[in-house]
Amino acid sequence: MVDKPNKIPDSILPILIVDDDPSVTASLALLLKQAGYASQSVSSPAEALRSIESKPYSMVLQDLNFSRQTSGEEGLRLLGEIKARKPRLPVVLITAWGSIELAVQGVRAGASDFITKPWTHQQILQAVRTALGLAEAQSSKPANKVPTREELDAHYEFKEMVGTDPKLLRVLELIGRIAATDASVLITGESGTGKELIAEAIHRNSHRKAAPLVKVNLGGIPAQLFESEMFGHVKGAFTDAKQDRKGRFEMADSGTIFLDEIGDLDASAQVKLLRVLQDRTYEVLGSSQTRTVDVRVVSATNRNLAEMVAHGQFREDLLYRLNLIAIHLPSLRERAGDIPLIAARFLENLAKVYRRSELSISESAMRWLQAQPWPGNIRQLRHVIERALLVSGKDVLEREDFELMMAMDARAEVQEESQDALPQVGAMTLDDIERAMILKALKHHDGNISRVAEALGLSRAALYRRFEKFGIKP
Repeated sequence: MVDKPNKIPDSILPILIVDDDPSVTASLALLLKQAGYASQSVSSPAEALRSIESKPYSMVLQDLNFSRQTSGEEGLRLLGEIKARKPRLPVVLITAWGSIELAVQGVRAGASDFITKPWTHQQILQAVRTALGLAEAQSSKPANKVPTREELDAHYEFKEMVGTDPKLLRVLELIGRIAATDASVLITGESGTGKELIAEAIHRNSHRKAAPLVKVNLGGIPAQLFESEMFGHVKGAFTDAKQDRKGRFEMADSGTIFLDEIGDLDASAQVKLLRVLQDRTYEVLGSSQTRTVDVRVVSATNRNLAEMVAHGQFREDLLYRLNLIAIHLPSLRERAGDIPLIAARFLENLAKVYRRSELSISESAMRWLQAQPWPGNIRQLRHVIERALLVSGKDVLEREDFELMMAMDARAEVQEESQDALPQVGAMTLDDIERAMILKALKHHDGNISRVAEALGLSRAALYRRFEKFGIKP
């Protein structure tokens, strides 16, 4: 993107500090100076508005409370005035922990982020770097132009992401722009669309790529083990703690942590996760020593978190902590033109696995694949191709091979339904019936945990607890 004439680069623009406490402004100014940022301080909303009208700034660090007012209303009004005058100017709010609701209102009104008091130097600098990085990424966005796959591959490493559909290319372009920042990313999309691959691409194209990418399936962690799994424990912290154990956050220090199925967290785990995302600090279970962590957070879900917030099932402040950047993956049926490329990649991998070098799909079969709805998306497509390959034994898969396999699956389902009448009273316990239904649902949905949980009316976390209870290994 071409800069406007006489535009001062963001790197040398000062940061505006707005706070009525001289000790706070002096402390922030010194911290920013030591980190290489210029700054200017003002003590009132009126001064702040005059200042942003008279000279350019790279961002604003703004307290929510001024003078005698502690309701935050004056700070929210100032935020609104700043965004009305300078819509693209990043604003990071500073507030007390007890005023997080105010901060959430501020994010709704356009603030980039919020920091709670008492803040640490690391929190301030990370918030500043992230806000400036996102502003720079936003300014580099091409105006209504979708880059070509060749252009993207020339600048970024996206070899695992197959496709040329404009919807996918827009996602990849966004990843390329924001990967270099430390902004938290929330990836949404249907099950099987490749959310984990997106997380890997973000990490691979970031400055943290040499550090670990730690993947955590939150749906598979029982609530009572959340702290031990995420933050670690010391020997003797509980009955089975035979030795010290590192938590996932410690493993991911300096790198990226990928929190899959974030929508499955229960209320208590949400509070604990919010704390570490807010302060970048945590305590190992069984220890009173506070530890700090430097980590980028990428999360994913196929659930509608906004709806969960509306129903009181997910914390709004946690949602805003997780989705500084939101990435939505299109379903496979929305980019059916990519199916030949994706199928070719699958065949290439299957040829190595089964040592069959000349595998292909006929044109009519490919058109058939492109016409299917694919509720399980890319994961389901791979499963169908592999099963057709094994069932047919052919090197060139035809349409009838796929149709025959699907017909066999349909007949098997009908037969299962006809044979699965309820047992006689006394023949099975409720636990026996529950276990049998879970196994049946796993088979019916080809092991897709999200769809099994939905079919049984359970959350993924509740389903995993039943796996543990009944000794089921999905």
